[in-house]
Amino acid sequence: MENPIDAPPSDHAEPSEVEPALEAALPSQRDDETDFQRPPGDARLAKAPALLVTQGKHRFYTLVLPSDLLAATCTVEARLDNPIDGFQRLLDKKRAREIADYIDSGFGSVPSAIILSAQPRAQLHFDRQSGELTFHKDPRSFLIIDGQHRVYGFNLAAKSVKVPVVVYNRLTRAQECQLFVDINTKQRPVPPELLLDIRRLSESETEAEALLHNVFDLFSNDEKSVLAGLLSPSERRKGKISRVTFNAALKSIDKAFVDASPQDVYQVLNAYLRACLNGLRYHGAEANIVNPALFKALILLFANVAERVSDRYGGRYTTQNFEDILGPFFRKLKKNELPKPATGHLALYENYRKTLSSGFSLKQWLFA
Repeated sequence: MENPIDAPPSDHAEPSEVEPALEAALPSQRDDETDFQRPPGDARLAKAPALLVTQGKHRFYTLVLPSDLLAATCTVEARLDNPIDGFQRLLDKKRAREIADYIDSGFGSVPSAIILSAQPRAQLHFDRQSGELTFHKDPRSFLIIDGQHRVYGFNLAAKSVKVPVVVYNRLTRAQECQLFVDINTKQRPVPPELLLDIRRLSESETEAEALLHNVFDLFSNDEKSVLAGLLSPSERRKGKISRVTFNAALKSIDKAFVDASPQDVYQVLNAYLRACLNGLRYHGAEANIVNPALFKALILLFANVAERVSDRYGGRYTTQNFEDILGPFFRKLKKNELPKPATGHLALYENYRKTLSSGFSLKQWLFA
């Protein structure tokens, strides 16, 4: 049986059948509205209570449909399948599967509305008297403007759920494309920094995420923190290290802190970063500590430096001991390498690693 999501592109009305642009003055009643109920008993028909909404010169219907009916009456058009008329993105089936599993978990709730454009095959009718929207159960009754992964995920789920839906009618292809563009460019996504905070509030953090969160909070709130005043927990801000950048940096060395407490991680890294800041200050570049590439590169370098501190000082991770290793390193660097312009953190780290090792003497290490 043909999957409704993978159905061929929907048919579109000829220009003569399509109403003028949405911006044109709208009549008080349109062809899809009637004061008379359509004849009952047709198994090909579906109906649901709906509200007619007018926003300026735009009109659409809001209603709730069961997810199985939604999947059976919707189609999408991907640009690679239909390069002339298609404007949708290709379906990510892994993402859809995750939505299905989320729904079937019993805790899943996806309240955002699916945005549809009724196609001629729907033969959409709105009964003002009963407040019901009637349409044909055809796999190409509606074109999905926004929400294709949700619709596909709902279809993969074992259970049917009720889904909020917004239906536009009699849009031209140009208007459908513009609506798609507006939805996908004028909405601002939730900042990833804020999502990390929300994960804590929703008690859905993993153990590793909780460790990073607690270490960041210690750096942010402890009066002895070398990064005090330089962190931004819930948004990206110029001149600050965001929680996302901080987490990404520490994930690169997470094996160095197996079974360590947040306080232990904080104490060691705070001593290390203070030594780094002193090294940057030697070049008058201490303000560069907030540069994401430099910060990530210095965190990556931590394992190399900590190993030498462990061997030379028996694992006493003090700022002074870190400085004994880092002092010669920073003196070898040039100011324009802190950071090197247009260089990613991995390339910076490789340069720093080589600089740290250059001129290293076994005799110096053994008898220091």
